Amino acid sequence: VFIAQSRASGSHRDVEDEELTRIFVMIPKTYTEEDLREKFKMYGDIEYCSIIKNKTTGESKGLGYVRYLKPSQAALAIEECDRSYRAILAEPKNKSSESFEHDYYTNNMRQDLRGNTLPFCMQPEFCTFEKTETRIQEPVSKRLSVVSRLPFIQEQLFALFDLVPGLEYCDVQRDPHTNSGYAVIQYSTAASAIYAKYKLHGFEYPPGNRLTVIFLEDGNDSSE
Repeated sequence: VFIAQSRASGSHRDVEDEELTRIFVMIPKTYTEEDLREKFKMYGDIEYCSIIKNKTTGESKGLGYVRYLKPSQAALAIEECDRSYRAILAEPKNKSSESFEHDYYTNNMRQDLRGNTLPFCMQPEFCTFEKTETRIQEPVSKRLSVVSRLPFIQEQLFALFDLVPGLEYCDVQRDPHTNSGYAVIQYSTAASAIYAKYKLHGFEYPPGNRLTVIFLEDGNDSSE
């Protein structure tokens, strides 16, 4: 059994090409290329490992590539590695890497919101959140403030927060004197806003840019 190539891939190239042997994984930001190789060498012969880094700061984005010598080894790694690595076959190099990273993050975020798992880039204190916790220590509302050091794109931010049901509006505002991002989000219920804050405060979107999400006073009685 081997992986068939799509008709769009052109001529009948050797099956052991990069499209079938390179996998894309989510990793802790502390990982080095040697750590990545050590974790994945048990599945086969590795040709190379690489970690995606921020072009400005040089810091790891928490994402990496592993290329094996055979497609069967890449397939085994995807099947057998820990689920937290979110391993998938990497897109061909002719596709924009930034577009691929964006799609990867969006898809995994959608899975996180449907389930109850948290990616590596979420703040560690949220890992201790208890579903039975009923007492909220801070005033809550249906409205949230979202701040980041990078400007927001209206459509992308709306799509991110719309993963939580009940989004009423997303208003992106831009400060002409800085390059930071600011937005106001409102949900139909305080419960949706609480869930969105719990899931998205500290989330990195885009990779390397941590979101700060806090409640905004909306004039309603928060005791409910």
